[in-house]
Amino acid sequence: MSVSLRLSRGGSKKRPYYKVVVANSRAPRDGKYLEQVGTYNPLLAKDDENRVRLVEDRVRYWLGVGAQPTDRVARMLDKAGIKERAATVNPQKGEPGKKAKERAEEKAEKAREAEEAAAAAAAAPAVEEVAEEVAAEAPAAEEAAPAEAGEEQAEG
Repeated sequence: MSVSLRLSRGGSKKRPYYKVVVANSRAPRDGKYLEQVGTYNPLLAKDDENRVRLVEDRVRYWLGVGAQPTDRVARMLDKAGIKERAATVNPQKGEPGKKAKERAEEKAEKAREAEEAAAAAAAAPAVEEVAEEVAAEAPAAEEAAPAEAGEEQAEG
């Protein structure tokens, strides 16, 4: 039988309260346990001394006979100075997931396209100004041409 030090949930809905228990690792979370060795109240402030209460000598006894703490209980034991916990290393901790990376790439691509369009639009006014100048000259030439045509019709 393998024994573990773990949390057993109590309290009501949205008001959790945990017992730190020694239980058979195959027993249900809130089921039968061998001994209660502490409590944990997550609703209290982190610096409150009653947030985590442990019966230190009983915890040391169970660790001595081979009980394995869960990750959360191991953190509590480390903070209480009962059992040192090796720091875990997660090299991808702050790295976004695959989908987030894809979205970022799409966003960057759209921004690049918008930038290119803005650059093209900046270059386009120079072309439009030339087109406007040509258009301004063309109506003057067209106005002169019908006047000449009107003179010809008057003679006819």
